[in-house]
Amino acid sequence: MSIIWNLWHGCIKISEGCKNCYVFRRDSLYGIDSKNVYKTKNFDLPVKRKRDGRYKITPGEHVWTCFTSDFFIEEADDWRADAWKMIDQRKDLTFSMATKRVDRVLQCLPDDWGSGYNNVSILCSVENQKQAELRLPPFKELPFKHKSIICEPLLGPINLSELLQGNWIDKVIVGGESGDKARACNYDWVTEIRDACVQNNVSFVFKQTGALFLKGGKEYNIERKLQAWQARKAGINFEP
Repeated sequence: MSIIWNLWHGCIKISEGCKNCYVFRRDSLYGIDSKNVYKTKNFDLPVKRKRDGRYKITPGEHVWTCFTSDFFIEEADDWRADAWKMIDQRKDLTFSMATKRVDRVLQCLPDDWGSGYNNVSILCSVENQKQAELRLPPFKELPFKHKSIICEPLLGPINLSELLQGNWIDKVIVGGESGDKARACNYDWVTEIRDACVQNNVSFVFKQTGALFLKGGKEYNIERKLQAWQARKAGINFEP
């Protein structure tokens, strides 16, 4: 089981993959300005306790961090040190965080980071070849013990054959774009990334098709509830 920890909310769009961001779509339904970044009521979720003194999040859980923002966004600089303290305190949990702001990561790490906390995994988000070439070389050099790549929303073909070389990445996750205005995800792009993973002995997960999916020259509009199922049905996940 995984827990979602949205310790702050709101973000600033910085690249093509942000155009139809689900956070902005959802916030607009309630008249919320998604560019306003603020701490949430769940900021201290990892260290919250029950009446009997036990943590509300039980040991061994996996925590997906900052789904409605970016952990390394500049607007959250004043709060991040406290977040790291909680992550370090809960060594009995594992934390994963995805970011597009690879260029800010080094300046946002705690003083005792060293080669990385054992319980933290970082995922670099890339949506096309341009962003892969910009973000992945510096991402490779970051001092994290667990690194993965997430190509979601996948907006074009990405050649990862050379970028994955060197046994430095744990996993590559691929998914299409959701929402009414979703841009197309082509199955050929998905399999090209899978082939690069197989070639470099890297785990591959096809997470979801997205709402608009192209395969075999045909276009498919797929309901949100079926997108992950259709991806699993393809049977192309790879584990070395």
